[in-house]
Order: sequence, then structure tokens, then C-alpha cells
Amino acid sequence: MARARLLPILIALLAGAATAAPAHAAPVPGRDYDPHSVLVHYADGRERSVKVPPDRTVTQTIATLERRGDVTSARPQWLAHASFIPNDPGRGSGWAAMQWNLTSPIAGIDAPTAWDHLNAVGRPGGARVVVAVLDTGVAYRDLGRYKRSPDLNPKRFRRGYDFVDDDPYPVDENGHGTHVASTIAETANNGIGLTGVAYGATILPVRVLDAEGEGRTTAIAKGIRFAVDRGANVINLSFEFGAGVLGADIPNVMSALRYARHKGVLVVGAAGNEEEETVAYPARASMVLAVGATTEHGCRSNFSNEGAGLDLVAPGGGPDARIPGDPNCRPGQAKGADIYQMTYRGSSRRLFGFPSGYVGTSMAAPHVSATAALVIASGVLGPKPTPDQITRRLEQTARDLGVPGPDPHYGAGLVDAGRATDPAIPVT
Repeated sequence: MARARLLPILIALLAGAATAAPAHAAPVPGRDYDPHSVLVHYADGRERSVKVPPDRTVTQTIATLERRGDVTSARPQWLAHASFIPNDPGRGSGWAAMQWNLTSPIAGIDAPTAWDHLNAVGRPGGARVVVAVLDTGVAYRDLGRYKRSPDLNPKRFRRGYDFVDDDPYPVDENGHGTHVASTIAETANNGIGLTGVAYGATILPVRVLDAEGEGRTTAIAKGIRFAVDRGANVINLSFEFGAGVLGADIPNVMSALRYARHKGVLVVGAAGNEEEETVAYPARASMVLAVGATTEHGCRSNFSNEGAGLDLVAPGGGPDARIPGDPNCRPGQAKGADIYQMTYRGSSRRLFGFPSGYVGTSMAAPHVSATAALVIASGVLGPKPTPDQITRRLEQTARDLGVPGPDPHYGAGLVDAGRATDPAIPVT
């Protein structure tokens, strides 16, 4: 099976690119940037998206703009990519049988124990915690040709926004966002479908990726700030920029991430699916908890990015990586199961099922976002834990994988919802 990723990302200098701005990457042919607009920063502090004239390229437009005295910089509108490739449809046979990611003693996150802890304190499934899902939208309501997922409770959604089409209806046009939201908060114990890790949490749907799973920096930055201002406790970012995109290339996104941290909101991001030795942005930012992917065998997924910036891992499915000396890794053998959740079946926006092929760090990140919601609701860290406190709790209670202690393949280890919410484990 090919590595699980939406698009191969190749960043290189474009011949003839302006030399006035060496601090950020130059656009290249392909789909890593929006060819129709550039992001302009003005001397008075304003930021605006400017259209590229029909007879000009992005590079030419940037060069023209940066010669103006009122412009401090102009940059490409870099595109983020959802970290997955869905393929063939599948069928389910009961949540416990399908959701190894929640129950497996080797590779699961021990969600049932966490649910017991939350029930004991009267906050079942992370009730009253708000998780913002910045993605391709969510099938949260019926709207025209779009139908609500039958396993998502409409009462557990806050009013979100669509920053792609600029309207108040962030319905899903892809299926990825619904899958992510379902991993976090799909309804439990209702006789329908599967279950979410934080099944009692409230979802704030924010659409920042289009129907192809791509998103511009302007939409992402606005989406992060919107989520913070609308009361999110946790923000899930299941997407990645290309390997050549650095923090200096996405200043509006970095500013929004700093805003979230300043306001006490935990941001969780997918480490990326390029099998790189460095974590992709935005997860690579110090303000984001970076999550890599593991397989049903408890091995790093062969596509998952790794490196010093990796904080935790969580189930993402796919084939095992080749890590010498790791007894959990079985490269070359049959891969473990995918991550199953209810989302669109095929190209229809009205039919739902449990499609196979959803593997990636996109699938891993919501396990951590949901576990963070359970930690907040459990009260083990007090009434208003900070992002640093939540991160420390998740890392200190994680299940160590690979060599003893933190390492670049697994970070602090596999997130363990049961241990993270256990009041008997001291807070340090």
C-alpha cells in the first residue's frame, strides 16, 4: 500500500523568484499554494488577502507588492493538506470489534477505563467540554443535499462557521472532518454505529479545508481565533503543511496559535504523513501538541513523521514502520486495521457508513484531543487546567513505546486515556 498522504509535497525555489524576501519559502508549480491570491502585510499592521491579476503569477505579484512603500511583506497563500487517503468502503460488526484503537491492550488508548472515571465524577464522556474541529466541516445538520450523520447528536454542537465559503454553515464536503469529529464525540450507547472517545463533549465545527482537503492560511488563522473566541477548550488540527513550509511562511497561523495559547486553549495537531524526520507545521509549533500515528501492533505507522518535536502518538492505523529492535514492529507483514468511524460512504453527502482506508496522523490527533477533553472534565488537574498542565499530564501518563523514555519515534509514548483520567495517579 502506498504511503498514506493526500499529496506529495515538493518545495523548491521557483526560477526567477524575487530575492527581496529570502526569509520565507518561494512558491513552486503544483498545489502547495493558492495561485489566485497572496497574503499581504501592510506597514500600518493590516493583513489582507490580495487577488493575483489574471495576467500575473504569484511570484510576479509578490515582487510588485513588495516594491510598494506601504507593504512590509507579501507571501504565498500556503495550503495545508488533510493527512489521509480514504479508499474502499467497508462494513462494521460492532464497536468493540472494530475499534481496536479504543480497547486493544497493546495498541489502544483504554477508553473504557477513562469512561468509568468520568462517570464517577458525573461528567460522562467529557460533558461540558468544548472541542473545536478545524477541518473539512462536519455532517452536523441537514442542509439541502447534505445530511446529518445519524450517530452525531445535534444537541452537542455549538454554532460554528465556514471560512472557506464564508457562511455560518460548516457542513462537510469531504468526509474527513466528520470522521475526525466522530472519533472525538460520536454518540455512545444509542444503538447506532460506533462510539467516540469523548462522547459527551460538545463539538464546535469550523470549516477551514475545502472539498479536496486543502486550506489556505487565512482561513486557518481565522478559524483558530474564531474557535478561541467561541469558548473552545481544545482545538483539533488534523492537517499539515508541506515539509518545506516553515513558521516564518505562515505568520498569520503562528500568531493565531500564540493567541490560543495566551487564552489558555490547548491546540492538538497532526505530525504529518510524509515519513519525515521532522514534524510538519502547524504541529511543529511550540504552541501545539504534536501527535504521530501508531498501528494496531503498537508500532509507529510507516508514514508518520517523527523527530524531536513529536510529543505523543495515538492510533492512526496503516503498515508498521521499520524500527530495528522494536518488538512491536512487523514491517513487510500484513498491516493492522484502519481507524473506523461513521462518515460519508463514497461520494454521497447523504449516505453514511464505516469506510476503510482512513489512516494517518489526521486520525491519531483526535484521539489526543478527545483524551484532553476527558482530562479537563475529570477534574484531576483542577477546574481550569492550562495547556501546559494538560500536556504534561498526557505525557506523564502515556504508555512508553520503543526504547525506554521519550524518543523521536514515539515522543513520550502512546496516549492512555485511562491513566490520564485516573485520580489515583498523582499530578506532578
